[in-house]
Amino acid sequence: MQINRSSLYYKPVGESAYNIELMHLLDEQYTKTPFYGVEKMTEYLNEIGHHVNEKRVRRLLRKMGLYAIYPKQNLSKKHPEHKIYPYLLRGVSIERCDQVWSTDITFVKLAKGFVYLMAIIDWYSRYVINWRLSTTLEADFCIETLTESLDQGRCEIFNTDQGSQFTTVRFTGPLLDCGIKISMDGKGRALDNVFVERLWRTVKYENIYLREYRTVKCVRKGLEEYFKFYNYQRYHQALDYKRPAEVYYGHKKTGIQAGGLHGDNA
Repeated sequence: MQINRSSLYYKPVGESAYNIELMHLLDEQYTKTPFYGVEKMTEYLNEIGHHVNEKRVRRLLRKMGLYAIYPKQNLSKKHPEHKIYPYLLRGVSIERCDQVWSTDITFVKLAKGFVYLMAIIDWYSRYVINWRLSTTLEADFCIETLTESLDQGRCEIFNTDQGSQFTTVRFTGPLLDCGIKISMDGKGRALDNVFVERLWRTVKYENIYLREYRTVKCVRKGLEEYFKFYNYQRYHQALDYKRPAEVYYGHKKTGIQAGGLHGDNA
């Protein structure tokens, strides 16, 4: 069959313990300074005693899905089957729940590894509609999270970045089938999705960085508890110190009961 014999025995090699340590450090610094590019991140690591080159830092940042927030040239080629939609929210007044939902993916550290977290948030109420964990950046866990969310409700506009998980027709198709308008951040403009970026900072500073989650099972349980707290108990200054669930559900009696969607692919 003209297949190299060695390929039959190849097993993918995970990241070394040292690279995972570097990824944890990069994630924490990115949360503080999302405008740092590869050069500044490399300088930061060298300054704290990790003598690594830009090539390694660039690879690890890409593996984590982290890109500096600043305008830059579009150097990537779009997949021929993936349509990029325009950003629809510039100057738009957000006045009601389910007007805009948005999503993103972030890196979550474990004691000896990492997972990826995706969440869908309602812009007006800051309510986390749904979330999911995955050990890979494949699109499947994003599509499953979206499908589950659409089974429970609808929004008018759904905003994402231009990541391949969100531009595939497997993700955009269900939105269009529901009559939902699709909005995508401009290239290099992570702040177009500012509410999700703020959510990640909150989750990491109030939960992830305070815990030493050792396994996927532990982080899943910890985040389940945290998102219930975030939605139903945590006061939000931007909401006049109301809780997201209070705003999202309004006067519905079910609004202040613990619940919400959650899941994982890990």
